[in-house]
Amino acid sequence: MKMRTCAVAGMFYPNDPSHLEQLLEKFFSSVKPEKKSPLGIVSPHAGYIYSGQVAAHAFGAIPAAFSGTFVVIGPSHRGYLTSVSKVPWETPLGIMDPDEEFINALDLEVDEFSHRDEHSIEVQMPFIRYRFPRARIVPVMMGPQDYPSAQRLADVITAAIRQTKRDIRIVASSDFSHYVPAAKANDDDLYAIEPLKTLDVKEFYRRIEERGITCCGYGPISAMIMACKNFGATTAHLIRYATSGDVTGDTREVVGYAGIAVI
Repeated sequence: MKMRTCAVAGMFYPNDPSHLEQLLEKFFSSVKPEKKSPLGIVSPHAGYIYSGQVAAHAFGAIPAAFSGTFVVIGPSHRGYLTSVSKVPWETPLGIMDPDEEFINALDLEVDEFSHRDEHSIEVQMPFIRYRFPRARIVPVMMGPQDYPSAQRLADVITAAIRQTKRDIRIVASSDFSHYVPAAKANDDDLYAIEPLKTLDVKEFYRRIEERGITCCGYGPISAMIMACKNFGATTAHLIRYATSGDVTGDTREVVGYAGIAVI
């Protein structure tokens, strides 16, 4: 059987299962589910030492009993086109099975080659495997991130949800500002996130362009929000924000991380 093997275990997160489990247990120990389960979340994809706590707060907003399907949308860091992976994904904690029926319902190209080294989706998988062991996955890599591309991807996901009637949660994998002073990252990122509270994706794009904010997954965030709106989402809120400087103590050049729930 073909399988997508771990590409960044031992770099972005521990490859030793017991070490990884201990780390995730620590991350999740302080999280609280939302009163209403989010339809989608934004989760960062940096090394766990920097962004793992924020990611756990994002995933922790979803009740641990959830056993449906996660559509995980990650940006392509190597310039590949939008595609979906159809094979099982390896994690140090076990195999994640794909939701083949849902993938077949998606009007997207299957391209395993493009997915093999991309970390933006992979780093989300141990969180899902640990907290939602019965869940299945739909790994979607997003190439072009302009507004029409986000709209098309949202429409494709919406159509597949309606066709399969699956219980879906959508994960948008994204970091925010890259390699700027902490004060600037905090100011710019919260400025960009503010319109997401009313699910105003066009204003989100406008603010990112206005300030040149280096948010690597603005397309996945926008596609996730557009799809969630089609199923009744009305608001989003920031669960947790942090920067790499909070861990390293170096605030001169940081990366920003946000955990956001769309409800």
